[in-house]
Amino acid sequence: MNNEQAWDARYAGSDRIWSGRPNVVLVREVSDLPAGRALDLGCGEGGDAIWLAERGWQVTAVDISGVALQRAREHAAERGVPTIDFQRRDLTAEFPDGRYDLVSAQFLHHWGAFDREGILRRAAAAVAPGGVLLIEGHMDTGPVHRPEHDDMPPLPGPDEVVKSLALGDEWEVLLAEEHPREHVIDGVAHHRTDNTVKLRRTA
Repeated sequence: MNNEQAWDARYAGSDRIWSGRPNVVLVREVSDLPAGRALDLGCGEGGDAIWLAERGWQVTAVDISGVALQRAREHAAERGVPTIDFQRRDLTAEFPDGRYDLVSAQFLHHWGAFDREGILRRAAAAVAPGGVLLIEGHMDTGPVHRPEHDDMPPLPGPDEVVKSLALGDEWEVLLAEEHPREHVIDGVAHHRTDNTVKLRRTA
């Protein structure tokens, strides 16, 4: 089973995996930004993309799972948000074209072999001058144990994420921190430790 099939199976196993609400850190860190072009990497069922579009952002939302994207389109239609460009892509093989005022990677993880660092470097390259790269990640696999978690690569801390991006002097680190979070998955709330990295491209 390849990554696309694995994620399709994961989403097909539940009517709704995520809460449908936008990620808390995205709301906190983006609410004060002027709307522009946004790229949502690993958009899942569309909560973040819909929230951004409702606030005037021109959103491109990408996920590997066609099942997730179909739900995202349905949720967007229910909310009256027809303008999101949903794209099915394996980000390890292809990346959306263009430059964006916001590139958001919220919990872009996979339980098998996965070039997360490479994807995040391409995400940084897609940020327009003056734009923001926002990365949110887990620090642990959480209380819901799945056999596939046994093969997960190490989950990096915020300083490791910043270092792995290998950014130049045109970048400013706005935030790099760990924090607790309530994580709702399959309708059940769990307590996790996550980390946030927020950077601005100054030139």
